[in-house]
Amino acid sequence: MASANKADYVWMDGKLVPWDAATIHVSSEAVLRAASIFEGMRAYWSDKDKELYIFKNAEHLKRLRQSAKILRLSIPFRDEELTAGFIELLRKLEFKDGVHFRPVVYFDEGEPYAWKPEDISTRVFVLAFSRPHEASISKGMRSCVSTWRRNSDNASPSRLKAAANYHNSRLATVEAKLNGFGTPILLNDRGKVAESPGSCFMMVRDGTVVTPPVTSDILESITRSTLIELYRDELKVPVIEREIDRTELYIADETFFCGSGHEVQPIISVDHYPVGDGKVGPLTRKVQELYFDIAKGNVAKYRKWLTPVYGNKR
Repeated sequence: MASANKADYVWMDGKLVPWDAATIHVSSEAVLRAASIFEGMRAYWSDKDKELYIFKNAEHLKRLRQSAKILRLSIPFRDEELTAGFIELLRKLEFKDGVHFRPVVYFDEGEPYAWKPEDISTRVFVLAFSRPHEASISKGMRSCVSTWRRNSDNASPSRLKAAANYHNSRLATVEAKLNGFGTPILLNDRGKVAESPGSCFMMVRDGTVVTPPVTSDILESITRSTLIELYRDELKVPVIEREIDRTELYIADETFFCGSGHEVQPIISVDHYPVGDGKVGPLTRKVQELYFDIAKGNVAKYRKWLTPVYGNKR
């Protein structure tokens, strides 16, 4: 079984190992220089189907390989092997609720700054934890604009989902918590809205959804692209990808974060300015409900986005 912080097993280098045996050496590049990439993925339990569904597995594996390419990191498993590992781990932990799991690929011991397989080994592990919806999913979150800037693409690209980038995220998150806020909003080095420390940003102005483009120093979020598609195709709401000024946050009708971890997280105030009427907005709530309905297998059209874990049939 698994809690929010610990599980009985970890998938590591092709096999399940007990939690306490899942170790790496202190001299590994992952420890010394945070030389690793990862994906944050979700699986959703369906009471109706008695099934656990991994959401957009193929898209996450594609992004994992894009991160590996940028870092010149070789992944020693095929996508099919990784998927089988995810399923094996989730089955072993007997999840019957919401799951957040993380495949991590890292440089192990070897020549510092090496990348060729003959010079340094690469390894993989997968962690999985129970993670139901946060209370703020329903009631909304109070956010702020961080004093820290988002990583620049020319310095430490946010498009690369690497552990080292999350030093920037940690600085911004701790600052926000110390100041009494929830998740903060980061601006990029041009002073435009980028994203949160771990999710993308969207807002609603005059019935149109607006979100920063992928050239605004953001992660190319799978949830973000999913919501853009759902707004346009299912809810018939226009979506514009453009740069966003800081002051637009204060006059937006609705604002929210989106990501595998944050899911669809409403923001009800920014820097003590209420967003709209200070309550979760209708377009945020509509796409949130549709997103969860799809992730739990309730919309036949989008079951192609789901990978069943237990193999139960409807």
